[in-house]
Amino acid sequence: MIELEGLSDIYGKYGAIEAKLLPLGDSAITVQLGETICRQTHDRVRQLAEHLERSRFAGMIEHVPAFLSVTVYFDPFEALAGLGDPADLSGSADPMALVAGWLADNLAKLEETAQEKPRLTEIPVCYGGELGPDLPEVAAVHGLSEQEVIEIHASAEYLVYMLGFAPGFAYLGGLPKSIATPRKQTPRLSIPAGTVGIAGDQTGVYPIATPGGWQLIGKTPEPLFLPDATPPTLLRAGDIVRFRPISREEFDRREAERR
Repeated sequence: MIELEGLSDIYGKYGAIEAKLLPLGDSAITVQLGETICRQTHDRVRQLAEHLERSRFAGMIEHVPAFLSVTVYFDPFEALAGLGDPADLSGSADPMALVAGWLADNLAKLEETAQEKPRLTEIPVCYGGELGPDLPEVAAVHGLSEQEVIEIHASAEYLVYMLGFAPGFAYLGGLPKSIATPRKQTPRLSIPAGTVGIAGDQTGVYPIATPGGWQLIGKTPEPLFLPDATPPTLLRAGDIVRFRPISREEFDRREAERR
């Protein structure tokens, strides 16, 4: 059995996968699968997340994928009852160690697991004007025209690394370096839902109205947060996203259809 003395972390190689298991309080473990944000690490994160969707252990509550890791939350009492040895009457079993052992065993099996084909989602965007007030600034920073920025932004395919910050907010990797732009020094107090922004080498869409400091280049009429749906988000980790430029007329029409 894996022992977590003093709740220290464990690092090891499980089959073909190197990972670090980091206890988080007394009812969660973070499985760190890499040190840098890259496609290979993301594939491992996605692979483990998909495995946990299919194969839940006793007492597991939920799993949360991130850039480099998956955090697994569990009920210690249910995990002890479900994963512990019924013949052990000493009461010395540690639910944290039991869950860590289960995770270690299942990490070793990931090489045998086929990944689902990523979903491709197209998001229509009306760029510039009052819907994308920072498009001129982004263009000026790079010595480009506004139309060139639009064409570059819409030409790429983006990978959803993780959801966070706000319900349905997807952190998208794959922004071309030619339009990567630092976030604004002074954040706005409120950014409308559907606004498309750039921050550094990432792009994303605000799913609800929130404060934010990203450079705003356009807006989509497509809702990203779907509170009445299951799951309640348009995007999920592992998806591929493309942006399609649309006219203001099409934007207004689609907005009116949603009302």
